[in-house]
Amino acid sequence: MASETDRRVLVTGATGFVGRSLVPALGAAGYAVVAASRRPVRQPDTVGVEWRQCDLLRPETLAAAFAGVKVAYYLVHSMGGGRLDYGELERRSAQAFAEAAAQAGVDRIVYLGGPAPRGHVSAHLGSRLEVGKILRGGPVETVELRASMVIGAGSASWQIVRDLALRLPFMVLPRWLKSRTRPIGLDDVVFALVAAAAVPLEESTWFDIPGPEVLSGRQILERIAALGGRRFWAIEVPLLTPRLSALWLRLITRTDFSLARELVLGLGEDLLPKDDRFWQLIDHRHLISFDEAATRALS
Repeated sequence: MASETDRRVLVTGATGFVGRSLVPALGAAGYAVVAASRRPVRQPDTVGVEWRQCDLLRPETLAAAFAGVKVAYYLVHSMGGGRLDYGELERRSAQAFAEAAAQAGVDRIVYLGGPAPRGHVSAHLGSRLEVGKILRGGPVETVELRASMVIGAGSASWQIVRDLALRLPFMVLPRWLKSRTRPIGLDDVVFALVAAAAVPLEESTWFDIPGPEVLSGRQILERIAALGGRRFWAIEVPLLTPRLSALWLRLITRTDFSLARELVLGLGEDLLPKDDRFWQLIDHRHLISFDEAATRALS
């Protein structure tokens, strides 16, 4: 029988959108969870979780955070807050994480990243993909899971489409809303992350984790509006680019503007998965529908 040390996992970004749901799910799966955040947590609200301080840009905090850990989750990012150098910060964070994991004897890294578009790669998506490449190129076996829009309360991309669908009486429809993706519910993302801790691997690799439906941006807005009891009114303006349309998000969404801008700039291309083999690998075939995931998020 595995000891508690063998089942100890570290979750960086534990106070973030996905981390808040992943921590209790790992505990329920029998793992001893070490939750890490950049700032000390004075009153942790999760029973049985050990909290440690960890800032990937402060190397002196890493050894203690990784001590005794066998699986380490990378859920942090530096985007937002208007920081123009977030790409460099992401690279430094990923390199520090990979080095600290190797020095601590971690067996596996699990990283939640973003999908690779088939055309132009935005700065945000390029940074996410580069983090995965750095982690997979390190000495510790790494599983990179690539999700597009995650549907759940607290998701920045979800907040943007929710606000657009429910707050605007009428919308000038930019061409990027024709781009297609496969949004995924938060519960399915968490299920995938938990399974990734123990899924058999021959080497470091990446998997797409797509949702069950292919939807355009316009269809996403129409579905959310319908769930909110509204009709979505819009007229198409093909010349309104992601860069231009990002400017009026400042007036519409409560999401951090710099973060919203970077997310929208990544929507110029389809964000479709290569395949869904990860769901088959972990035998998870009944994914939450978009409408069900959106209903949960709206509630």
